[in-house]
Amino acid sequence: MLPKLILTDIDGVWTDGGMFYDQTGNEWKKFNTSDSAGVLFARKLNIPVGIITGEDTAIVKRRAEKLKIDILHQGIGNKLPIAQAICKELGIALSEVAYIGDDIGDLELLKASGISAAPSNAPSYIQKYVNHVTKKAGGEGAFREFVEWIIESNGQQIEDLL
Repeated sequence: MLPKLILTDIDGVWTDGGMFYDQTGNEWKKFNTSDSAGVLFARKLNIPVGIITGEDTAIVKRRAEKLKIDILHQGIGNKLPIAQAICKELGIALSEVAYIGDDIGDLELLKASGISAAPSNAPSYIQKYVNHVTKKAGGEGAFREFVEWIIESNGQQIEDLL
């Protein structure tokens, strides 16, 4: 089944989880641009993409705006209630949601989602609760790989979306 919504964490999934600060207090994050193809593939299948992250930064907001992400919730400690509210608003069930996360703050949503994944560098105690562990680590294109895995698991070819 293709999900009706794809949700994702950011730090540890789209990034390697590192945070860089300069001496003036500016924060930097490194995103892997290949993850943007995952958003494009989802869009071609009319599947909205949402970000739910514990961090609250202008950096993530800018990345979401650039990729025209459908849903953005930042500064969220408990992600499950937000996902439930999004589902209610869209008229879908959590069983119709795909979610990729990498750590403790993602665990309840990973358990509740119909399709779940974690990057290869997520702790083993997180990986054991997901349907799929990506070959790529967070920050190396794990989100894109997750979306491609969803597509291919449904008998479709990535080439058909190009």
